[in-house]
Amino acid sequence: MRIQRLDVRSVDVPLVRPYSIAGERTEAVRMLRVELVAENGASGLGSATPEVSITGESFDACRGALEKARWLAGCDALDVHVLVKRIDDAFPAAPGARAALDMALHDLWAKLMEAPLVDLLGRAHKELETSVTVGIADVTETLALAREHVERGYRCLKIKVGEDLALDVERLRELRAEFGARIVLRADANGGYAPHEVPLFFERTHAFGVEFLEQPVNRADFHALRRLPMEMRTHVLADESLHGDADARELLRDPRPCSGWVVKLMKCGGLASALRLSALARNEGVSLMWGCMDESVVGISAALHAAYASSATRWLDLDGHMDLAKDFARGGFTLERGRFRTLAEHGLGVHAT
Repeated sequence: MRIQRLDVRSVDVPLVRPYSIAGERTEAVRMLRVELVAENGASGLGSATPEVSITGESFDACRGALEKARWLAGCDALDVHVLVKRIDDAFPAAPGARAALDMALHDLWAKLMEAPLVDLLGRAHKELETSVTVGIADVTETLALAREHVERGYRCLKIKVGEDLALDVERLRELRAEFGARIVLRADANGGYAPHEVPLFFERTHAFGVEFLEQPVNRADFHALRRLPMEMRTHVLADESLHGDADARELLRDPRPCSGWVVKLMKCGGLASALRLSALARNEGVSLMWGCMDESVVGISAALHAAYASSATRWLDLDGHMDLAKDFARGGFTLERGRFRTLAEHGLGVHAT
């Protein structure tokens, strides 16, 4: 079945609620919508939210790479693995563009195969719980946001930290005091701490039962975590320090600086590369969390299908669609009281609006 055309569109989306992480505040998001249409009328959707501060890929560079992929017209959509490899080779510096094309190809392929994508990939999970993020704020606002999420049925809260260690400790203390064992607490520093602050974080929050600390220090300093005691390193996850295969091999070098990896399609370039990372993680005993940027339900659905096809998956952090004021797609999954399930529809189960 031949691909007839590739459509690329820019979509600017305000956030319902702006938020802050270490060193950055986000009020709106620019996305790219990709659609591959086959000669029988079937189509596959993809999306990109490039983040130049993380991957070095600007929005314009992402769009430019997508526009150069019009050679996909005329290709056989069933040759998905061959086409993804060609895309990887063509756009090595544009992981967001690669991810969007990869999503659209996999969505279209699974529709043509008349099956949900995860079932073609090999399902390992049917349902998992996602965390929901609370941005950097003072104690009062942190508690108010947490109450809102808990009232909506979310049990896992990921608290953004990394700008003020003393305030971070106070926020986590107050959250545990208010909610007790009803919630799971996770923390994400986005590289905001200095290396010497990381052991202090663990020592001062030990009593609060924080499940893990994600990306405590910046990418350049991540090697310094190898000097931490093992009981601390087992509660560290790598996010911005993991982009692709080379990073994964470095993180596996002993002594390992962390016990888990955060896989994001926008960092690694799509489902194919993400599943390579997941196979390596499974073989090496590494636990995976699947995360996202601020994304359409298309990107969230693609990450969910990949996550549910990996036996190394332990956590989900797929809340990037929740604060969008609008979306260019619908469907993809059900999300009830924080628990994700894929749909029985073919492909990713997403539809353009």
